[in-house]
This record gives sequence, C-alpha cells and structure tokens, in this order.
Amino acid sequence: MRGEPGPKRPVTLDDVARYAGVSQPTASRVLNGSARKVAESYRQRVIEAARELGYTPNLPAQAMARGTSRTIALLVSLIADPYFSAMAAEIMKQAEAVGLHTSIAVTDRQADRELDLVRVLRGQQPRAIILAGSGYIDPPDEQALVDELHRYQDTGGRVVLVSRSDLPFETVDFDNHAGARQLARELARIGYRKCLVLGSGTPLLSMQQRVEGFLDGLIEEGVTDAADHVHHPEFSWKGAREFVLSLTDDQLRELHLVFAVTDDMALGALAGLRERGLRIPEDIGVAGFDDITTLRDVVPTLTTVHVDLHTLAKEAVHRAITPDRDLTRRPAPAYPVLRASTPPH
Repeated sequence: MRGEPGPKRPVTLDDVARYAGVSQPTASRVLNGSARKVAESYRQRVIEAARELGYTPNLPAQAMARGTSRTIALLVSLIADPYFSAMAAEIMKQAEAVGLHTSIAVTDRQADRELDLVRVLRGQQPRAIILAGSGYIDPPDEQALVDELHRYQDTGGRVVLVSRSDLPFETVDFDNHAGARQLARELARIGYRKCLVLGSGTPLLSMQQRVEGFLDGLIEEGVTDAADHVHHPEFSWKGAREFVLSLTDDQLRELHLVFAVTDDMALGALAGLRERGLRIPEDIGVAGFDDITTLRDVVPTLTTVHVDLHTLAKEAVHRAITPDRDLTRRPAPAYPVLRASTPPH
C-alpha cells in the first residue's frame, strides 16, 4: 500500500523536455535564451509544456552557467517610506527596460542588517547590488561592509550606491546640501526668517547634509540665529507631529516656517500644526525635501526640494550593467519648488 504522499520535487528542465518531446538542449534554448534559433513548432511545444508543468527557471544555476545573472539586488532603507518606495519602483522599471529582474531587501536603517544582507546576496550571485539610502555618520561596521562588497566585486559583480556617498564604490547621487541651501535662501528672500528645522533623530549622513545646507542658506541671507532652532525628533511622520505638539504656544507664535528634512516628516509637522489650531500657510509655512508623489494630494501644496528619481534610477541601472568602473559622481538634479505652503511672508 502507498504511504502518505511526500512533498513534490521541483519541475526540472529535463521534465519539460520529456513532456514536450524534445531534447534537453532544445528546451534550454527556448526557456533560457540562446543565440541559436529553434523551430517555431518546437518552441511552442516547449512553452506549452513549461506552462502545464509549472516550470520555473533556476536563476542561480543559470547565473553560474552563464557567468552572469539577470537579477539586480536592491537594498533600500525602508520600503514603507514614500521616497524609497518611489525610488525602488523607478529602479525596477529601468531594470525591466533592459531585460533584468529586481529583488528587494530592506535594511530598516540598521547597519548590521545591511552587512548580513550583503553576505547573503554574495551567495546568490546577482549581476549587481544597488544600495539605496543614506549612509550613517559613524557606521559601526563600515570596513566589514566595504570588505564584503569588494569580495563580491572580485567575483564579477557590480556595486552601485544611490543617494549615499559614504563608501568607495560607484555612486549616483544628488546634492542634499545644495538643494537644502538653495531652498533656505529662496524662502529667506520672501520673508521666512524664523525657521524651525526638524532633522533626523537617526544619525544619517544625508539628513545631516540637509540640515547643514538649510542653515548655511539662512546664514547667507543674514539669519544670524539659524542654528538655535534645530531639533532632531524621531525620524518619522509621527516623530515630527509629536514634536510640534510638544511646543508651547509662545514658541509656535515666534515661528515663520517649519522645515523638515523629508516630506514625510513635513506632513507630520503639518498635521501637528493643524491640531494646534494653526492655519497653513496663513499662520505658518511648511517645507520639506524629496517631492514624493503623494504630495499631489496635499492641501495646500507643499514647498519642497524636487529630486529627479527617474534620472537617478536610470543612471544606477546603467552603471549596474556597464562593465567599466567609473567612480565619477554625476549628481542628479535636485532643486527647490516653492508652492502654496510658503507664500511670501
């Protein structure tokens, strides 16, 4: 008598070939891609057999056989963050345009997790690893991460950094400092002199650059006490909202503007200001950084720094598949966009 059925084994290329009545090399040429042409009747039989059997190509095996892979591994800080989800979507779109797949892993802004993920990815042999997100001001395992990435490159992989400049690898970036600095100068010129600056409670390099850039812009326009109004709440919508709610009425009355280092935090601040009974922009202005797509639903429309994610993603994927290393930094556009949340003060 038969016992209980065990787990089914994966369908192999040999299974597909037998089911289609063709040789294994012919099935491989159809399903794995080949410069050699296969007769249309055979091609259709193989495709139909693969569909009926539920065959899925073994991508790591293909990578080993070809010496390359059709997968790009993308590491992002947070996928729930609107900025990083938009960036991931653009990178996936650009990779698909050149016939590549994208796998995504999330570091949760944890340096040790980022290192562990890179170690795992080395064994999976993706064609490239793209690390997207801010580096840390003083990361605990930076040299260990650099060593792992160099080992990966030594086996033929590519490493590309997006929106971070803390590691010695090819970088596609935008100037956080310059974007924030120009925004501050334009806002100061239309009357915003008393500005609350909400930085990041997490020690992220790009967020520090945005704070420093905004302060430099205010100082250049003659605001002498700019650094006195910088705070670093929890790095989130909730953190910005709760910080605004903690301010006294007198503190709020003195302010012309709240600038947050991300749009997500700016929207949290905006929510907190409204809970305190303030009108935006009649009583106080609000500005952010990133120009996330969800801003189109915000009233009033939010002043921010626009980051060209399309250009950023296209350049990142180009570098991921181009064999020659090029350490030249080519910043993507990042520029202020003044909207209804900051009319002339």
